[in-house]
Amino acid sequence: MTGRVDFYVLKTANVEQRWTFACRLAEKAYLRECSVIVLAATAADAQRLDDLLWTFDERSFVPHRLCLDAAAADPATPVTVTAGTLAPTASAGLLVNLAERLPADPHRFARIAEIIDADEGRRRLGRERFKVYRDLQLPLETHRLDASADA
Repeated sequence: MTGRVDFYVLKTANVEQRWTFACRLAEKAYLRECSVIVLAATAADAQRLDDLLWTFDERSFVPHRLCLDAAAADPATPVTVTAGTLAPTASAGLLVNLAERLPADPHRFARIAEIIDADEGRRRLGRERFKVYRDLQLPLETHRLDASADA
């Protein structure tokens, strides 16, 4: 089912810029009526992303829900922010992966966005995920972005 995996490579190691870019991707997908799951690395990161989706752009409205319990996910919510393991039945038009690991069964998502910043540890883990996606024969695209990049 996966149409492709996009790697967005930022020039900065600023975590806030990485998260803001994730919010812009989620907004763009929502405006195209695409369901979105934003997968954060930790519950604290998911909470921060939930807050940021309300404030990253004063002109934006991205209806979303923070869902830390996979069983409580609401498929009617356009954008779901979560951390940890996704429910086996979870799927979306776009998975924005901010976690440091590959999502389980990546084929269930129409598209996956990996946002990699300049932090060397995150770059290394991103390269490892790139190799796994390649081994799974998923179509890959890399987008190198400057510091002021928009989604």
